[in-house]
Amino acid sequence: MKTDSPGPAGDVTRLLREARDGEDGALERVLPLIYEDLRRLAERKIRGEARGHTLHATELVHEAYMKLAAGGGPRARNRPHLLAMASRAMRQLLVDHARGRGALKRGGDWKRTTLHDGVAVMEVSPEELLTLDAALEELDPRQRQVVESRFFGGMEETEIAEALQVSERTVRRDWVKARAWLYSRLYPDAPGEAGHEP
Repeated sequence: MKTDSPGPAGDVTRLLREARDGEDGALERVLPLIYEDLRRLAERKIRGEARGHTLHATELVHEAYMKLAAGGGPRARNRPHLLAMASRAMRQLLVDHARGRGALKRGGDWKRTTLHDGVAVMEVSPEELLTLDAALEELDPRQRQVVESRFFGGMEETEIAEALQVSERTVRRDWVKARAWLYSRLYPDAPGEAGHEP
């Protein structure tokens, strides 16, 4: 993913500022500039869903964009902030989709999710997605944004730091704390992560 710089990324910041100032059409001009980034986010999220998932990446991109555009549009400051907001919107849409499918059944063909440092794609059962969503809501808001941006959005620490307007060190610290806490909530019977207190 790109960060703000001269060219299209800088155009995103300018257009977001214009949209916040009420300029007609500014928000609509943002979508073509971030579409590929949104599509990558959506593809990661869809690949992470259990097999047989019926939502497609293109639908997720469009639904997330509609969700962000509702109510006058996102209040994003720049491209990384907008992508972090899109990650949250996509997470919410997937949770809603899981709820709609009657996802409280156990079993099925899925793999356990792990909260590790990489941005590898993991399959998540609908039940586990709902459990993770409930646990995320209990986190400190900034830690929740770090998890959404990193785990769901695949964003790098530098992008997250820019989006949240904090240091990379703060992002790393929040990630470690949130990951340990979420692990203890999702897997209460498992031994704690080495080196981290739940």
